[in-house]
This record gives sequence, C-alpha cells and structure tokens, in this order.
Amino acid sequence: MSNLEIGIAGVAAALVLIAIRVPIGLALGLVSIAGIGIMFNMNVAWGMISATPFDYVGQWELSAAPMFLLMGFICSSTDMTRGLFLALRLYLARLPGGLAITSVGACAFFAAASGSSVATASAMSRMAVPEMLNNGYDRGLATGTIAASGTLGSLIPPSVLLILYGVYAQVSVGQLFMAGFLPGLLSALIYMVMIMVRVKVTPSLAGTVEINPTPEERREAFRDVWPLPTLILVVLGGIFSGIFSPTEAGALGAFAALVIAVVRRKLTRAALFEAVTQAVVSTASIFIILIGSLFFTRFLALSGFPRAFSDAILSVSTETWWILFAVAVIYLVLGMLIDSIGLLLLTLPILVPLVNEADINPVWFGIIVIKLLEIGLITPPIGLNVYMINGALNNRVTLPEIFRGITWFLAMDLLTLIILIAFPILTLWLPSLAY
Repeated sequence: MSNLEIGIAGVAAALVLIAIRVPIGLALGLVSIAGIGIMFNMNVAWGMISATPFDYVGQWELSAAPMFLLMGFICSSTDMTRGLFLALRLYLARLPGGLAITSVGACAFFAAASGSSVATASAMSRMAVPEMLNNGYDRGLATGTIAASGTLGSLIPPSVLLILYGVYAQVSVGQLFMAGFLPGLLSALIYMVMIMVRVKVTPSLAGTVEINPTPEERREAFRDVWPLPTLILVVLGGIFSGIFSPTEAGALGAFAALVIAVVRRKLTRAALFEAVTQAVVSTASIFIILIGSLFFTRFLALSGFPRAFSDAILSVSTETWWILFAVAVIYLVLGMLIDSIGLLLLTLPILVPLVNEADINPVWFGIIVIKLLEIGLITPPIGLNVYMINGALNNRVTLPEIFRGITWFLAMDLLTLIILIAFPILTLWLPSLAY
C-alpha cells in the first residue's frame, strides 16, 4: 500500500472506531500510531508519542480553555444566572412566548460568561425548563429553546471551541472572539423572533403566563442581576480593548467569578468542589482528544492525505461557495455522529490545508465552522445538548419530544449560516477595527 492509501484507510478506520463508541482521543491515537508504524516503523511512532504531546499541550494559549471552563462551572454551581433570569422574566413574560424569549436572553448572557455550551444548557435547563412547563408551555418548545440556545456558548466569546480552532489553525484567538460576537447575537435574535412568530400564530404553545410584579418585586429582581454583566464586562471588555490576552482574561474571569460568588455568599465548599471537579474532568477530556488529534495530524501529513483531499475538492471548483458547500456537508453529516470538540479536532488536519490552499480568510472560515458545530450539538442522533437536558430533567421530557422541539431552531440555524456566508462583514467588521 502507498502512504496515501494508508492515510485513506486510517481515516476510514478512525470513523469506524468512533462510530462504535471508542473514545475519540483514543481512536485517533491508535490509528495514528498504527499508521505511522506501517508507513515507517514503530520506533518512529513511539518517538512521536514521547515528544509531541508535551510540546503541544504546553502551549500558553491553551491554558485559556480550562480557565474559561472553570469560570463557567463556578457560575453554574453558585446559581449566578438566577437573578438575571428572574429580572428578564418580569419584563419579557408578557411578550408572545415571553418565558422562552427570556430563556434565550439568559442563555446568551450565560454563554458570554462561560464559553461552554454544555455548561449553559445544564445550568439553564434546571432553571428555565421547569418554569416554562409549570406555566403550560409546549414541552418541545420549552426544551428545544434551551437545547438550541445553549449552543450560543460555542459562538459568543469566550468560546472553548474558538480557542481550540485558533490554537490549531494558528489564528489569533482575540480576533476570533471579536468575530464571533455579532454572529452569536444574530443567532439569539433570530431565535427570539421565531419564537414570537410561532406563539403569535399558535398561542397554545406558550400557555397562559400571569405575571403582575409590584414595584418592590421589580427592584428586588434587579438587586441580583449584576453578577453576570459584571463578569462579562471584565472578560470581554478586557479582551476587546486589548488590555488582556484571551489567556489572561480566562484566569482573571475565573478569579472574578470566585470573588463574585464570595460577595454573594454562594461559594460553599460543595459548590466549589463541584465546579473544580467538572472543570478538571472537562479539561482532561478535551486534552485527551487534542493529543489524539495531534497524532492524527502528524499521521495524515506523512501520508499526504490532506494534500490529496485539497486537490480533489479544488479540482471540482476553486470557488469559495463550492468549498464551503463541501465543508458544510462534511460537518452536517459527521455532526450527527460525533460531538463538537471531537469533530472539530478530527477535521481540522484535513480542512486547514484546504483553506490555506484556497486563500480563504481563516477567521471567517472559523466562525462558519463553529456555526456548523452548533448545529451538530442539537442534531439527532447524538445532539449532545439534547441528552444533557434530558438528563438534567431526569427524563421528565422524553428525547423524541426534545428533538421535535428543536426542528424550528435547526431551520433558524441554517438561516443564520446562510446569512454569515452571504455577508462576511458580520464576522470581519469588529476584528478589522482592532487589528
């Protein structure tokens, strides 16, 4: 077998192993070691194992990921979103689908403070879904709103996926954060408009919500709104103004979340232990996948597969629309089977050379990729956010009901994707102001 044939066989073997539920990092690592051993010898493969992981994982930029994860889990475990949710609820509940719109807004704020879709969906599902169900909301709409809005954590900075893309593709993480801001807000706005239109057409979807707050209740609700806006101002304000690098902002954000939790007297030992444990487990799983993908990158580069893949795509057409169409098909198909982080790190070794060859703006392309990954988070049969909500609610709402509820949100995601492709300025305007 030629090296290229070994590379093609390795890609197929990796997909098969992932499909049978072998952990992604392990699958990529095993395929890479075996492939390099076949192409050269096992001494070369073992040499890669001994030297590569530390050199890559030790990069300074990657330390931003565990810091933002810790910040998000501290916010979740200390109930930092409740005050904001209650305040939005008082002022938006009278709109058609007001509680669902409130949930989208609260998810957007929480996403901007956590950088994690899973943390956003987990925190908001325990708070917002029971509220909607108790007020007669359609079960699919209630759970679908949180499942879809939780994906905003992938795009609204600080995003762990944007950090991983930036480090891997050698793109400024700060630029990616600024580029993701407007598309994230656009996604949230389109969700809100869609909810209002659906409920206006079919009022029974939202039940009957009777909220008549007194002036004292309004003042009381706003007394606990400040934690998330303060945290967002510290983190994003520092990044966008150039005062902090994303890595420094991650560390400062985690510290600020601790301080806010202490000031609010919410930082118990149990809450701190839960936040740290979740952050450590999430970081470990991400880094295992990252190391496996690094091995996979070396294996594919030695086999010549990325170059052959680029030539095959560009031989059909060199137009940007064709390349984006091919990439979208890859992500929409694989997104049904593989979680977002694993899919990102599995495909970047193949797609980054293609993007460089086609001279596509890597910042714009990165936002398109993250939006495609957002769609994968709620697409059956995997739909990680769907399973997260189902577990958080102890199966109070079944998986089919949740998947039914996200259908309209998937349509809105595709609309947003088309807008982002048609108007690159939405992703490049803010970065151009700062760089």
